[in-house]
Amino acid sequence: MKKLNYSNIARKILLPGLLMLASTALWAADVGTENANAQVKNHSLPGESVYQLPITLEDQLGSKFKLADHSGKVTLVSMFYNSCEFVCPMLIDTIQLLEEKLSPDEQKKISTLLVTFDPERDDVSSLQSIAKNKNLDAKKWIVARTDAASVRQLAAVLDIQYRQMESGEFNHTSVIILLDEQGRILARSGELGTVDSEFLQKIKLAMKDSSF
Repeated sequence: MKKLNYSNIARKILLPGLLMLASTALWAADVGTENANAQVKNHSLPGESVYQLPITLEDQLGSKFKLADHSGKVTLVSMFYNSCEFVCPMLIDTIQLLEEKLSPDEQKKISTLLVTFDPERDDVSSLQSIAKNKNLDAKKWIVARTDAASVRQLAAVLDIQYRQMESGEFNHTSVIILLDEQGRILARSGELGTVDSEFLQKIKLAMKDSSF
């Protein structure tokens, strides 16, 4: 009778399974490390930071990001929708007017985040169209979308009121909000079509205090 070589059998049967288990363990460890890093980043933010909101957004380039990923720069944030014909374009124009009042060095220290109220219609191509039509520099301007539930959460945190009407258009608060580099709300301005000088000074002061 032929003797079986149990050591060879074990290597053929058990070794692939052990390698698969090891690979799975390493993958789980990587995912765990990534989640732990995200939690540490969020925990390092102050409790009143807007960036504590754990929502996922998508920008005009199709890249996904978290609000906490945006930390580290003084930021102007607002909400809009693409089919708005008057107020929302004026909102963007007003932020551009504020930018023009900043020095080149100051312009490098600030970013703008615009999030649509209307993710159903404002897909990535719509966001790209807005950025192109308004000549928005992708290095400084993020035009983003998220799911409807996250839109409600963000609007609530920013204290922005909005309501979709039967026509599909939105009635909403038009406001520009200044966040410090850790996502804390420093100031708000509802003036459109002109430069709010008091708000501009608060932007300059925020950048002066920034460690960026």
